[in-house]
Amino acid sequence: MIAKQLISVDVPLLKLSDSVSFAVNRMDESRLNHLPVVDEGDFIGVLSEQDCATVYDPELSVLASNLILSDVSVTENDHIYEVVKSMTAMNMTMLPVVNNQKHFMGAIAASGLLPHLANMIAVNNPGGIIVLEINENDYNLTEIAHIIESNDARILSLSLTSFPNSTRLDITIKVNRIEIGPILQTFFRFNYLIKNSWSKEDAYHEGLHDRFDALMNYLNI
Repeated sequence: MIAKQLISVDVPLLKLSDSVSFAVNRMDESRLNHLPVVDEGDFIGVLSEQDCATVYDPELSVLASNLILSDVSVTENDHIYEVVKSMTAMNMTMLPVVNNQKHFMGAIAASGLLPHLANMIAVNNPGGIIVLEINENDYNLTEIAHIIESNDARILSLSLTSFPNSTRLDITIKVNRIEIGPILQTFFRFNYLIKNSWSKEDAYHEGLHDRFDALMNYLNI
């Protein structure tokens, strides 16, 4: 998924002639701390609520206030990973999207990214989650996929988490099977360290255990 597919329709635009107080009100209404400033279709920069607070006269226009606008943006064909990277690095609540001529295409709200990311990592698909802890030199995606597929399952999503000053990796795998017991047993046989796992099967058996305990307590009354 690329930036132009992530554009939010509800991000308001500012003009250089708008007052700083107007800009702050628009930020409050949209629940964003940043808004794009656009002039005749060209992207000028990003105005932040923090910078607006430094203006002695909020009735001054954005142009007259002499505020320095950030030129941070992404291009329309940037991947969603680049969007998330830029937004996180700059601590932005909104990110403008431009074309190669710096023409403003739209803006992406941080809150609008969540559904797309959830879809990419198969959050809404039923299945189990397995977290493996390995040394980065032992990472073998082919072997991991083979273990899962040998148990009549497939990988829905996989992500790696690295740690500073460490060669350790956490591998988080979402599979399309709720019954992940056989997969876990195979990972054990291949000497993988299973850091954690979740499945509805676990919740089901836990629920049976709770109901059994409740019945035993009732019978002992």
